[in-house]
Amino acid sequence: MSSTTTRISQVFATLKPTGQQAFMPFITAGDPSLAATAELIKTLGAAQADLIELGFPYSDPIADGPVIQASYTRSLNKGIKVDAIFEMLKSLPTDQLPPIVGMISYAIILKIGVTTFLQKVVDAGMSGLIVPDLPTEEAQSLKFKCQELQVDLILLLAPTSSQVRAKKIIQNSTGFIYCIAVAGTTGVREQVADELLGQLRWLKQETKLPLAVGFGISKPEHVAPLKGLADGVIVGSAIVRQIEQGTSGDSLTPQSLINISNYV
Repeated sequence: MSSTTTRISQVFATLKPTGQQAFMPFITAGDPSLAATAELIKTLGAAQADLIELGFPYSDPIADGPVIQASYTRSLNKGIKVDAIFEMLKSLPTDQLPPIVGMISYAIILKIGVTTFLQKVVDAGMSGLIVPDLPTEEAQSLKFKCQELQVDLILLLAPTSSQVRAKKIIQNSTGFIYCIAVAGTTGVREQVADELLGQLRWLKQETKLPLAVGFGISKPEHVAPLKGLADGVIVGSAIVRQIEQGTSGDSLTPQSLINISNYV
């Protein structure tokens, strides 16, 4: 892990003494429109989200459940392109907003070219990347390239991962580790699995990197068992569904605004 302090690491360092968990909402770029996405990012910032995860729509998502897959399809059907997402971000005062972390397929990065893509990330003011389909053997190379630009590379850690694999993920992660709450795709779940809690306890002994939990975190009952174990929570499907139900055309209605106190 780099000794360089990034915006993401600063967020967790600031929250740690207070015992408060970082809240990271997930939204899909271009759903229902890029203009609406820009407004929602500003709204989430004003509502004191600690970080914002922005999904780059992809036709063949690896880990996303039906709600987020549907949002990707809606965005792609409107012709949303990667460069348009970057241009939208460049129009925002990203230095005054919570750190923005992109969830994006490695296939997209390779198509654009790693060096070119990372420069676009920097120019757009993004702070980190989550690459769910990044092969382990290529993670170290991408991590080093990201570190040169002070962009964090966040890797996913499944509850089924062996301790050997988990240690490799720790070695190649910066910013925080994205701990998947349950095996399978994203989506709303009824409860947090005991296996996750055991894994978090083990990880706390293995790394100083913050641990953020996502995939199925959708209500306060999911957050309570994570106190003292997870440094952050990521809420995706529950928010994307609110946006879908609370939108009319390209306009966000008040019902789609996120009340962060419902989660942390």
